[in-house]
Amino acid sequence: MDKEVILWADDEIDLLKPHIMFLEEKGYSVIAVASGDEALDELARCQVDIVFLDENMPGLSGIDTLTIIKNKHPMLPVIMITKSEEEHIMEEALGGKISDYLIKPVKPNQILLTVKKHIEGKRLVSQKSTQSYQQNFREISMQLMNDMDANEWTELYKKLVYWDLELSNTSDENIHDIFSSQKAEANRLFCRFYESNYEDWLNGKKEKPLISPTILKEKMFPLLNDDAPTFLIVIDNLRFDQWKFMQPIIEQYLYTTEENIYYSILPTTTQYARNSMFSGLMPAEIQKKYPAYWINEDKEGHKNQYESELLGEYLKRYGLSIKHTYNKVLNAQFGKKLIDSIPKMMNNKLNVIVYNFIDMLSHARTELDIVRELAENEKAYRSLTLSWLEHSPLLEMIKCLSEKKVNIIITTDHGSVKINNPVKVKGDKDISVNLRYKVGRLLDYNPKQVYEVKDANKIFLPKLYVTSPYIFAHNNDFFAYPNNYNQYVSYYMNTFQHGGISMEENLIPFIILKNK
Repeated sequence: MDKEVILWADDEIDLLKPHIMFLEEKGYSVIAVASGDEALDELARCQVDIVFLDENMPGLSGIDTLTIIKNKHPMLPVIMITKSEEEHIMEEALGGKISDYLIKPVKPNQILLTVKKHIEGKRLVSQKSTQSYQQNFREISMQLMNDMDANEWTELYKKLVYWDLELSNTSDENIHDIFSSQKAEANRLFCRFYESNYEDWLNGKKEKPLISPTILKEKMFPLLNDDAPTFLIVIDNLRFDQWKFMQPIIEQYLYTTEENIYYSILPTTTQYARNSMFSGLMPAEIQKKYPAYWINEDKEGHKNQYESELLGEYLKRYGLSIKHTYNKVLNAQFGKKLIDSIPKMMNNKLNVIVYNFIDMLSHARTELDIVRELAENEKAYRSLTLSWLEHSPLLEMIKCLSEKKVNIIITTDHGSVKINNPVKVKGDKDISVNLRYKVGRLLDYNPKQVYEVKDANKIFLPKLYVTSPYIFAHNNDFFAYPNNYNQYVSYYMNTFQHGGISMEENLIPFIILKNK
């Protein structure tokens, strides 16, 4: 490995020879110069990893040299060395123009620690993360061998998401492969657990965890008794790992009081899961109780156009006669307009705002080559989500709400999973189009490869035909038709989809926040 190069500019550089020798003994290459002009000449001539810059040099001062360096090399770490802890030096540090500052006289170990912090920090953190995961690998493996309940599965998933984020910056391909294998095994066992318990949860044979039709009653309704208004922000298709990526940005303005994970119902799609969440009912119950508000798979029309009405009925059933609003944000223009309505919304007990960006991103990634390239893997997909948040009306709204006494909930209806394993399925022309679940007549499939529900009533889903089973894909599987099979598989391979069973789709965030 090439030596890291340190450029050190000080008009008394000859007095620093012991420090320079110390750094060279530690394996660094040091370029020593006596002025700001010489430092700029060296930067033009060769590549360096970090600059130590004396503040008080004759001729071109340290501050002037810093300005020129940052204009040409904005990402280069510059450490200012000064005789006194003057206020303007600290302001430069806080402003990000310098990476750090040291007070003279400096000691060799101070210099060494500063170098390690700024040019080896990422590598050292990566090594530490890798070592820590290796120590936790066996613990997670042992947990996977146990017969876990729903709450234990949510805790394990939190742990896997933590390691996914921790290891995402390491370049060690071996550790990535190990983690991917362990996560795949966890998903395989989660699917088995979900299948074994899902019908029993819904039919009252086993104690059910927080699920789509109960989450608002259990976690949001108690907040409606508070004096402060509640803002329910539903980000369609938000995964728990995406929430953890967004959390540091949001917590600049709010603090998290509860971080819950709840279970999405099947199918893990907006039509089923979000209607269920807003109504407090399973899809078949919605169809029976409010037939005007349910549109079946085989019918024309937008499948979620009655969410506001379903929420209103839900509140009435529980005696919550409160003022509430419902808004769906489909573009930035409307999102910005909604911010202007915040003073008016403060008069309501409940304000529901649905953001569809991440779901649109998921579909765009399937259909547009440029978005595929921008979100080619899990890490890039999370980063794209974060970039959206940082420049979105949602963050502006959060900033505005942080200045008011409010309860804020951030949640979703389902997540998504990256698919890479095609499973063949046949059916008639009316078969549903989703890649992760199918319903329709004359379905032909291998029952060992799917979660099969022959009687829709058992999982409270509408029965479209007398013989129309529902089948759900596991893990990273997706359903492909034998006709044009290779073309179909190539088009959808490695895209993010939802509708089936996986930790990423079913275990989703429900976050309660308050102003600081």
